[in-house]
Amino acid sequence: MRDLFLTDRFFWCCGGLSLCFVLGFALPWSFPFAIGTGLAFLFVTARDAWRLFAHGLPVDCKRKLPGTPGIGDENPVALELLNRSSSTFYCSLIEELPIQLQERNFEKKVVLPPGEKVHVAYTFRPTSRGKYVFGGSLLFLSTRLGLLQRRLRAHTGPCEVRVLPSVLQMKKMELKALNRISTHSGIKKIRRIGHGYEFEQIKSYVPGDDYRSLNWKASSRKADLMVNKYEDERAQQLYCMIDKSRAMYMPFNGLSLMEYAINATLAISNIALKKYDKAGLITFSDVLGSAVKADSKPLQLKLLLNQLYKEAERPTEANYELLYFAARKLITGRSLILLFTNFESAYALERALPVLRRINSSHLLVTIVFENSEIAGLVEDEAQTLEDIYVQSAAQKYLMEKKQVVQKLHQYGIQTIYTKPEELSVNTINKYLELKSRGLI
Repeated sequence: MRDLFLTDRFFWCCGGLSLCFVLGFALPWSFPFAIGTGLAFLFVTARDAWRLFAHGLPVDCKRKLPGTPGIGDENPVALELLNRSSSTFYCSLIEELPIQLQERNFEKKVVLPPGEKVHVAYTFRPTSRGKYVFGGSLLFLSTRLGLLQRRLRAHTGPCEVRVLPSVLQMKKMELKALNRISTHSGIKKIRRIGHGYEFEQIKSYVPGDDYRSLNWKASSRKADLMVNKYEDERAQQLYCMIDKSRAMYMPFNGLSLMEYAINATLAISNIALKKYDKAGLITFSDVLGSAVKADSKPLQLKLLLNQLYKEAERPTEANYELLYFAARKLITGRSLILLFTNFESAYALERALPVLRRINSSHLLVTIVFENSEIAGLVEDEAQTLEDIYVQSAAQKYLMEKKQVVQKLHQYGIQTIYTKPEELSVNTINKYLELKSRGLI
């Protein structure tokens, strides 16, 4: 009886039947009709219950989860329903979704013909890393009459998946950055300035080649102009430094700034390894977090992925002195450092600027500053009231202070990326390719 539920149609029928009995007091000739209708209703209800409970387990359900769901991705989930009975069922499917999704209105309605399989698909978008536990699948079965429902808990069992930094976005960025045939939106083609540093091969001269690279000895042997071809210097060090303090708590489109930084770190590390450079990681807040030495070994990307999965924000202020100490002790040789942080005011920058200048004197420092796209949207809206004018003025002042932060960093020779959170990965890769082509690293 715990799996038996009465539907709205059942109660509407009971209400109509009650009305017939009430009319029987005023119209005695209609009372036998009400009795007959009531007996017929009881018979139909009993037959409906028999069709629902005649089989022990009339429907099988199997669930297929994605192998490596990523943050911010639309990850597909597939369900396969098999009706093993000879009756057609109308099913309301309710999934016990992970608590992190905070989804309480999930329901799918499907029709299950006898002896056939029905596939149901949906997606879920995680906004944080961690373990996501899927409970069972609840099937509420009813017949064509729809007077009763039978609850059936499908034996899909609790399923646990680990939500990692987005591997899908990493692969997309890899295709955009390394594909030389087709052009993609987002990744810019940077013109090479000057020479590379490592010799690659000797090739025939074509118009447009740098005449300073002419190889006169090879030209005399071939009786044709030959030039030396160079490529970017390899085995350079790239470190991603992620600020885990409360400044990175701010959410945009459901993802915090730290989650955007983690996805971008995975993407740029993959590109650097594909370019034969060395990728490393340092995280910090009030204490030092993960520290992965820059390397280009085959398992380096997997090591970085596992370390990024474990990171969590801390409700404290960032200690930039600790960052300088980590850079001095852990980083050997001049390296490219990508600092993912967020300065909300000029005062916050002033406290960190002496440390950033010292780091920039030993390495090539690129500071990532996030643009508040929601406040920028307020400025573009048309003001209707006096309050709207005040809000727009405050928003413009905030955005102007952000631009002053970027100008201050440029003033002291610190490379800066001022980007919207959703464009972080693309802009970071563009900056890396630009610095490589200019020979600054």
